[in-house]
Amino acid sequence: MSSRAMPFRGSLTSREQVAVYDFSWPVVVFVPLAAILIQIFIPVRVRYFPIIDLPLMVTIFFALARRNPVTGCVTGCIIGLLQDLFAGPAHPLGMYGIALTIVGYLASSLGLKIDVENPGSRFLITYVFFVLHQGIYYGVAHGLLREAQVWSWSHVALSALANAILALFVFAFLDRFKRR
Repeated sequence: MSSRAMPFRGSLTSREQVAVYDFSWPVVVFVPLAAILIQIFIPVRVRYFPIIDLPLMVTIFFALARRNPVTGCVTGCIIGLLQDLFAGPAHPLGMYGIALTIVGYLASSLGLKIDVENPGSRFLITYVFFVLHQGIYYGVAHGLLREAQVWSWSHVALSALANAILALFVFAFLDRFKRR
C-alpha cells in the first residue's frame, strides 16, 4: 500500500451511483388518475376512507423514485391541480397543487440523501410528509385565504399513521412499475 493517500474527489455516493428510476407513460398517466378517482369515489362507500390521501402517496412515491427536484415539483403540481379540479366548487383551486408541489420537491430532494427503498424509511417519510402536507394546506387556507380551519394534532397524527401504514403496501405495489 502506498504512503500517499488518494485525494478526495466528492461524496462517497456520487449522483451517478444513486439508483434513479423511470416509469412508462401509461404508468405516469394512469396511476395518478386512478389514485384521484379512488380518492373521489371510495369515500362515498367507506366511512373512514377520507383520512387516506392516495394522491399524496403517489406524489411521494414518484418523487422518491425519480430523485429529481424539478420532476418532483411538476409531478406534485399536476397531481395536486387534478385533485383540486375534482374536489368540488367549494374548494379553492390550487390548494392541493401548492401543498403537493412542495411535498414533491422535498421528497425528491430527500430521495438523493437517504435510502428510500427501506420500508422503515418509507414509513417515516410518508408520516412526516403527510403531517407537512396538512400543515402547508392549513397554512395556505388559514393564512392566505382566511378560511376557518380546525387543526387537531391527534387527528393529523392518526391520519398520518394510517397513511404511512397503507403507503408501505401502495409503494410495494408501485415498485413493480419501476424501470432503471
